[in-house]
Amino acid sequence: MGAGHDGVAAELARRLVADGAEAEIVDVLQLLPLGLGTLLRRWYHWMITRASWLYDVIYQVFFIAKRAPSASPLTVLAAARLGRLPGLHRYDEVVPTFHLAAQATGRLRERGRLRARSTVLVTDFAVHRMWLHPGNDRHLCPNPAMTGRITAATGRPAVPCAPVVRPAFTSPVSRADDGAEDRTDDRADGRAAVRARIGARPGDRLVLISAGSWGVGPVARAARILARSGRYTPVVLCGRNADLRRRLQAAGDGPALGWRDDVPALMEAAYALVDNGAGLTCEEAFAAGLPVVSYRPIAGHGRDGVRAMARAGVTVHARRGADLLRALDRLGDATHRARQVARASALFASPPAESLLVPLVEPLPGPLLRPAPASAPARARAPGSEATWTAGSSRR
Repeated sequence: MGAGHDGVAAELARRLVADGAEAEIVDVLQLLPLGLGTLLRRWYHWMITRASWLYDVIYQVFFIAKRAPSASPLTVLAAARLGRLPGLHRYDEVVPTFHLAAQATGRLRERGRLRARSTVLVTDFAVHRMWLHPGNDRHLCPNPAMTGRITAATGRPAVPCAPVVRPAFTSPVSRADDGAEDRTDDRADGRAAVRARIGARPGDRLVLISAGSWGVGPVARAARILARSGRYTPVVLCGRNADLRRRLQAAGDGPALGWRDDVPALMEAAYALVDNGAGLTCEEAFAAGLPVVSYRPIAGHGRDGVRAMARAGVTVHARRGADLLRALDRLGDATHRARQVARASALFASPPAESLLVPLVEPLPGPLLRPAPASAPARARAPGSEATWTAGSSRR
């Protein structure tokens, strides 16, 4: 589906390997028969980009409503395929990073078909019911405010953990200023190189606009508002949406970029991030010390995540164009900026997810199961220790 869950799974697997484990990532959607996983991805992509109202209806009925079916046919099928995964009995821990994988592992665990402990790593800032299968042993959650709700709903432990982002995003210097006059010359040179690379002028105040890996949401409107203000230069991250990029380039409101591997450098050069999905890109900005303003969120989990982040004070939710400009202008005040950055940075005071997995391992022969990407599960093995497998599936 999208790249957010995959990014979390990949980074967690990298950390586990660095800690001496052997980690494997398994895509839950790829386990589905008859190409159903591919069809599901395409259908979800179509809904998000062309019929967001339909996704919102499905989200309200199946993800939010208290009387929703306890187990969807898709969950039953995913659990059955997962239960037949070769070598599943060797794993000592499974870490789903996507709600379908969490439903599948919870179902298997509940029925005694999964020996491994199942630790769900929640990758949404707002937790919906599809994350909350009581068959799973515990949940790790980057939003501390959600742990009580999770425990109340499942009867299982829920523990706060730091958001799982790549170390490249971690800022070694506070960014709680409105420019960067006290940065080192090297960092200034790096920012200048980024500006030259994307075609921005030296004096431009760059605001990144994230549209997710699929390039969804009314980002063209946000770019137009910023460009017409004369105060900001929008830099739109279009993901893999080539059509969106062409349209934005034709509009001429600012740089429109495709899929990038230098997002940490772009964040270092930026004044703020405008986001509509409350996903991994937001958490990467939190790690980088880059303030986030949410504007016109995508339907379903995106909207709920944006609201949850705003309630936590780690972002500002701008509902109208005027609100967007006002929120960005306020970030020019060093005190206000520092407070918002500090609240977001405080999320990383929780223990790293991998530290909540590896230390709990009992010395056992065999592999170790840990978190996987958005549409996949992952397996991990620590020599002379337990195994961890991760299952997930991506967002947009």
